[in-house]
Amino acid sequence: MDFELSQAMEVLERTPGVLCGLLSGLSRGWTHTNYGPDTFSPFDVLGHLIHGEKTDWMVRARIILEQGTARPFDKYDRYAQFEESRGKTVAVLLDEFERLRRENLAALDALRLTPEQLARRGTHAVLGEVTLGQLLSTWVAHDLNHLAQIARCMATQYGEAVGPWRRFLGVFSAPVTPMDADGAARRRAAVARGEA
Repeated sequence: MDFELSQAMEVLERTPGVLCGLLSGLSRGWTHTNYGPDTFSPFDVLGHLIHGEKTDWMVRARIILEQGTARPFDKYDRYAQFEESRGKTVAVLLDEFERLRRENLAALDALRLTPEQLARRGTHAVLGEVTLGQLLSTWVAHDLNHLAQIARCMATQYGEAVGPWRRFLGVFSAPVTPMDADGAARRRAAVARGEA
């Protein structure tokens, strides 16, 4: 499927509702438990998604549209949620994510992007030149990736309880993506503070 902004918006506008339906009102055993050493919990993922709404997608889209490749993107802090989510509840994070996403999608819609604008380029420190269309496609895939990650994390809580059915459940065989050393240290600090 080629990138189509209206189709991308179909997914992006639904993510807050999916997260609310999946996480709202659940006990900490579901929301704050990860799926292996140095991995995210659903609470962590939600904080990560919020940080992206603040510092990634629309910020980088504006850089591409206003400055092109002349100004590289700022480095993205994949672990900022360990500090930014401190003291917040899942309910507060769900509300914050919904508000930020609504604001970002309104701003994106207001741009009335043309195919020529979607082809404009920006500079990523690791990936090099990327297009606005690629950035927006990644926003959608990033949402879906983290929804799958949350589902995997939650399923893992019953990984032993399912007994012999485990072999039929692909969610248990998906590869685990651990954090790097910085993320692991920051998560351990959050755990030590009783926040993760």
